[in-house]
Amino acid sequence: MENYSNYRTAESVSPKHPDKLCDQISDAVLDAYLAQDPNARVAVEVCGGHGQVFVTGEVTSSATNIDIKDIVHRIAGDEMKVMSNLVKQSPEIAQGVDVGGAGDQGIMIGYATAETPEMLPREVVLARRLNQFIYTKHPYDGKTQVTLHGSYVSSIVASFQNTSQAELEALVRQFITDQSFEAEPEVGKIELHLNPAGDWHQGGFEADTGLTGRKLIVDNYGPRIPIGGGAFSGKDPSKVDRSAAYMARRIAVDYLRQHGAQEVFVRLAYAIGHAEPLERTVVIDGKAEEITGYDLTPRGIIQYLDLKRPIYEPTARYGHFGEGFDWDK
Repeated sequence: MENYSNYRTAESVSPKHPDKLCDQISDAVLDAYLAQDPNARVAVEVCGGHGQVFVTGEVTSSATNIDIKDIVHRIAGDEMKVMSNLVKQSPEIAQGVDVGGAGDQGIMIGYATAETPEMLPREVVLARRLNQFIYTKHPYDGKTQVTLHGSYVSSIVASFQNTSQAELEALVRQFITDQSFEAEPEVGKIELHLNPAGDWHQGGFEADTGLTGRKLIVDNYGPRIPIGGGAFSGKDPSKVDRSAAYMARRIAVDYLRQHGAQEVFVRLAYAIGHAEPLERTVVIDGKAEEITGYDLTPRGIIQYLDLKRPIYEPTARYGHFGEGFDWDK
């Protein structure tokens, strides 16, 4: 009987995917505020599609003349109609944050593995690198997916706008060669599904709607690794579902290196308005212990990772981990 536990699959989407366009707009708005006011409180959501982009959320900041339309047009195109509805942060939320507490309750997961140089699961890395490889040649809306069976690549899926099946096949086969993939001996080949519904030319906001925070598994560690549930993009670092998730990754990377481990999980949990985490667990190769040696208050995390900078738009393109950000180092 075939061992289906040996199968692992992950996907990646290009920066022109509708959801990723929304993530990038949200984080570009955040960066614009932080560039003028490092203490800005920002929680911006974006919904876009079919010629219109709606930007909504809460902003409390001394920054002035933030041109939301200019940001949207830079990322999504000049033809988009832009509607904006930004209001100040609720004073009932602010009262807990102002004294150094977490901006919300939540569970944050950090992960690191020795499986790849990026310290991410191999299927995640391969799906992402394939997507990036195709995108450099065809910078359009697109998706990739890689399935592993044990150590072998079992199948590859790639769908890209304005890219023919023949062009995709040439690129995918070049990627397979460059990566020195081996097919399973029993099968003898890697199964390819390239534009499986046919070649397509309508993509991005022209074809579909997008929403901030709808690609959480792509943003994190792939479907094998649990996530806390909170989205990242558009949120300033007082929101621990972003800043503490970054810190959890940093801790996982640190413990992986310090212990020469194969796999590290980190779990942090917070209550709104409360500074110290309610849980601080690290699991090193299956053995759990309490995390020590880190200031895990929101203020401590923000200071340690220097998170009040306009650094966030790049995180919204291909995932928040494994791309050389400070919390990966």
